[in-house]
Amino acid sequence: MAGGWAKDGGVQEQIESTVEDAVQRSRSRLPSGASLSHCEECDEPIPEARRAAVPGVRLCLDCQAERDKKDSSAGAFNRRGSKDSQLR
Repeated sequence: MAGGWAKDGGVQEQIESTVEDAVQRSRSRLPSGASLSHCEECDEPIPEARRAAVPGVRLCLDCQAERDKKDSSAGAFNRRGSKDSQLR
């Protein structure tokens, strides 16, 4: 059941679209190619186990954790924006 001007299933389509966009964005960030033996930021050696587990790895664990922390703070979704704009 849709409300207002939205067609039936419109809310579910919006949710699925948001999830698909997030999956595509995450896939585009996956490393590819040959793994580096040393971190490209701090030049520390990257353990062999990490290079085998993550093909194309370019950062050590510490630098990757720091980058992930920065990326996660800026990636929040606000689904209420479109709903609020419809009510105005």
